[in-house]
Amino acid sequence: MSGLLQTRGLTARYGDFQALFGVDIHLEEGECVAIIGANGAGKTTLMRSISGVLVNAAEQVIFGTDLIGALPADQVMARGIAMVPEGRRLFPSLTVEENLLVGAHGRKTAGPWTLDAIYDLFPILRERRHNPGTALSGGQQQMVAIGRALMSNPRVILCDELSLGLAPVVIRDIYAALPRIRAGGASIIIVEQDIGQALKVADRVYCMMEGRVTLQGRPADLTRAEIHDAYFGANA
Repeated sequence: MSGLLQTRGLTARYGDFQALFGVDIHLEEGECVAIIGANGAGKTTLMRSISGVLVNAAEQVIFGTDLIGALPADQVMARGIAMVPEGRRLFPSLTVEENLLVGAHGRKTAGPWTLDAIYDLFPILRERRHNPGTALSGGQQQMVAIGRALMSNPRVILCDELSLGLAPVVIRDIYAALPRIRAGGASIIIVEQDIGQALKVADRVYCMMEGRVTLQGRPADLTRAEIHDAYFGANA
């Protein structure tokens, strides 16, 4: 299977513990793909493997025609894959604006995303730009984390648990930004426990359970029963 980004037989370990077992996914140019599954399904490990936080065999992650599975995170980001990590991971000693500017350091390339563009996307950040990043609400911190990733003008943005711990009104505002992000040229992979939210925004969905892909397809083609069985197991 070709595509902008793909994994082939991806495996991942934490010491003796194997977290991923032969995972195959692909992302086409301009797509939004959602990865769903319960806690412990392997979703975050998949994102860590793609982004270079976990190093794998080179041929297990392919970006365009490049084998990047063995590259460290800074080199993966320099090629155009940016990560919005679970928990946001802002720098506590930096202001909102300084946190955003950090995102541009590892990949200086022309593109639509500048400070002004980020502030247009999330106006509250302009108002809070001189505040410490960690002094913001959880939703505002998530906006900073997304903006920081966009500042590298990535071709692919990986979003790990965008809605985790956030109020529904905040989740709505964050997901409302996705069409503009896609219009700016970024393809998106979203990790999401909220099945309904994932199905609303994704072109295609992969469901994971215990380190394996158990279901994939377009949201309109998947039944509720199929998703339930793939998410929880057929006997749940």
